Amino acid sequence: MKFGLSDHNIGQKFGLIDQIFINECHFTTKMDRERLKEALLEHNQQKLTSNFIPRELQQKLDEHAKSEFVIIVSGIRRSGKSTILTHLRQQLDSYYVNFDDERLIDFTVKDFVVLYELLQELFGEKDTFIFDEIQNIPAWERFVRRLHNEKKKVYVTGSNASMLSRELGTHLTGRHISLTMYPFSFREFCSFHKMNFDLLTLTSSNKAKIKRLFAQYLKQGGFPEFLRSEKIEYLKSLYENILYRDIITRYNIPNEKPLKLTATYAASNVGKELSFNQIKKLTGLSSATTVKEYFSYLENSYLCFLISRYDDSLKKQIYYAKKAYYIDPAIASLLGFHSSEDYGRILENIVFIDLMREKKEIYFHKGKYECDFVLRQGTKIVQAIQVTKVLGKNKDRELQGLLEAMKRYKLKKGLILTKDQSETFVVDKKKIEVKPVWKWLLTKSKGDQK
Repeated sequence: MKFGLSDHNIGQKFGLIDQIFINECHFTTKMDRERLKEALLEHNQQKLTSNFIPRELQQKLDEHAKSEFVIIVSGIRRSGKSTILTHLRQQLDSYYVNFDDERLIDFTVKDFVVLYELLQELFGEKDTFIFDEIQNIPAWERFVRRLHNEKKKVYVTGSNASMLSRELGTHLTGRHISLTMYPFSFREFCSFHKMNFDLLTLTSSNKAKIKRLFAQYLKQGGFPEFLRSEKIEYLKSLYENILYRDIITRYNIPNEKPLKLTATYAASNVGKELSFNQIKKLTGLSSATTVKEYFSYLENSYLCFLISRYDDSLKKQIYYAKKAYYIDPAIASLLGFHSSEDYGRILENIVFIDLMREKKEIYFHKGKYECDFVLRQGTKIVQAIQVTKVLGKNKDRELQGLLEAMKRYKLKKGLILTKDQSETFVVDKKKIEVKPVWKWLLTKSKGDQK
């Protein structure tokens, strides 16, 4: 059945309310039909590049391929969302539309009727739809819900967490599964460099190669296109895109300088407690509340994340100082001011992102001493992790923070992640395991990502 307004039975197919909505769309659409047709032809002719790196998220996509749910893949720009869906599209008989195309800048929800007609006209009837960066279209979820009601399979990507969650919560509650795409994990980074290994039979030569790759990973991060080009201009362009398209334009910010200063300050102080009042003075903003809003915008665009000091009282958590981490070490290095002493902070940032990738609920502990990460599951803290470059002269300080957290939350085991140390020992009847960050990253299950 063709989804056209010439169909007299369209009301039976979509219901009276949707029919009224569609008819209104037909008479007020502003999108140029020929320009849309040209874009759709190009979108659906795109081929996967020969240097495609399989992503760990693919396993989850495969698991949900035959489910009835709408699949939402969100994440920062240029992390690989479009590529993985292009890979998926080559396995499925599907339509593909990229709403980040400048030719669709005037596209509105009213144009979905014409879009569907053109897709059928150009490519015939299909039951699978892939929509890239759909959050650019206000009220998109109404059309996706209609497709879902008609038993169509829909995949959607987006790069704004707040907009996606708000829209999903209104019209797609119980109808979708959300997945998050991050830049390359260290395992994927190794695959990019054609380094395959078995940690159980790791030779000294391969171990040295992995350690060299990890040193590269700390500097270069995991944005696929940056790793291919190695041009810092690419990262600068990516950051500017996020800043202007996803934040300044979307939230109507009149002065970009305070926002940039906030992002730079956070990048320069990764893993350190931040004072909103101090940032307010630095940026010249009128209130600490505005600083908090700016951080919410940075989080919504997947650029920078805040974590709270853990307390059983949610009210206290809200008022405690936060810590900031960036989506990628290369972005943090680009924006921030760092010294050689910050190596441990960069390791900490890598660990944080991997915990995010696993959808852990992350806090930090602070009492008399401090522990970098404590992970909550349900109502309990279930793990404490300390990160440091080297466990040497600082051993007492690092242990004091970890042990304090373990005693506070009644944990029998603790983990210290370092640049390249391995050992296990017992302190006060509590087992402490020390591991290199690179080994911890590589020994984690590929299926950990939810």
